[in-house]
Parts: sequence; C-alpha cells; structure tokens
Amino acid sequence: MRLRNELLFGGLTRIEEIGRYLEGLDLSERLEEIHSLCPSAMAMLYARAAEAPPIGEAHFVPEGTPALTQVIHHGWNSLPAFRGFQKRFCVSRTAADGAPEIVGYNNNPPLLKSVGITPGYFRLRRTAGLAHWERRGALVIDYHEPPPAGPVAPGWPRIIPNSVGLQKLAFDKTRDFMRKVSAQVSIGAAYKWEQALGVYFVLCRED
Repeated sequence: MRLRNELLFGGLTRIEEIGRYLEGLDLSERLEEIHSLCPSAMAMLYARAAEAPPIGEAHFVPEGTPALTQVIHHGWNSLPAFRGFQKRFCVSRTAADGAPEIVGYNNNPPLLKSVGITPGYFRLRRTAGLAHWERRGALVIDYHEPPPAGPVAPGWPRIIPNSVGLQKLAFDKTRDFMRKVSAQVSIGAAYKWEQALGVYFVLCRED
C-alpha cells in the first residue's frame, strides 16, 4: 500500500501530503490503506501528526449532526490481535449541568463481547490548559471519566462504568490522545495512569 510504504521509507515527509492523499480516496480505499499500517508505521504517523492543525470536535461529530445521532469511526490498532473495531460518537446531554457534550463507546469485536467485555464508554474532552496533555493532542477520548447514565443514540448499549467487570482491564484509567491526519482520519495514542502504553490506533470517519 502506498501510505505504508511512503511512511516507512520516507516519500511522504509532511502530514499535509499524507492528508491530501487520504482525502483523495473513497472510504473503502482509505480503510484499505489504514489496514496496511503496521505498528511502527502507526507510531511514525502519530509523530508526524504533531505537525497537523489541532483536531476539533467537529472531526468526530460534524457540525449540524442532530443530537443523539451516531457517527461511526472505523478503527485499526497496533495490538497483536483484535485489531479492527469501531468508535461510535454522538452529541448528548450527559454532563452534570445539562450542556451538550460528545460521548461515545467502543463497539468491540464479537469475540470480546462474547467473553463479557462490555463497550467502553468515554467522553471527548479538550486538552487545552494542561500542557502535558496538549503536547499529546488537542482532544482526548477519556475512559477514565465516562459519562453517567443518560441519553445516548438509539440502539446503543446501556452505559456501564469502566471500573467494573472485565472492561476494567481494557478501559479503566485509560485515555486516548488524538491528532488529525486528514479530514476523515485521525490517530490516537493510548495512555493508562498517565503512562504511554505504546499502543496506537487510526480512526476513519464514515461520511
């Protein structure tokens, strides 16, 4: 795949070029490119994305999307197994003051669901004002402080705290810091207890 080869062997040197290339593809082609990325290429892409403009909330839920309408982002991670997944986002009013905020959950592979790892719910938060977080990305997918029980998109599973059950191993005390790659693609780095896990993942929004 061209994206993997260029990332690994130095042809595309700037994130703007990578973004333009991905924006010229359709969804299936973007996913094919993303699925070609090995862990070392994902680490390179995350480092390269530090040059990109700060990612905004509209990347995950485009402006004008009605409340409680899900937006699907297809994911591919650097783990040795269960690499494919989805993160699903929507605008809700789960905040204590009733203000709108973006929340979501991991739609896990069937095998993980079958062993009782329930979806990990999260909030999407800005990192502004926390210098050590800002360096990692402008937005963080925060499993450490998931939304309380409240309205979510139709068909979504009920909200369960990440501190209970088997999902505690995957999601509790975890935060994913996000950087922009293109108009539809972002890349994240996972942290647990403020320690980098060395795990990366790419998301591609389904428009």
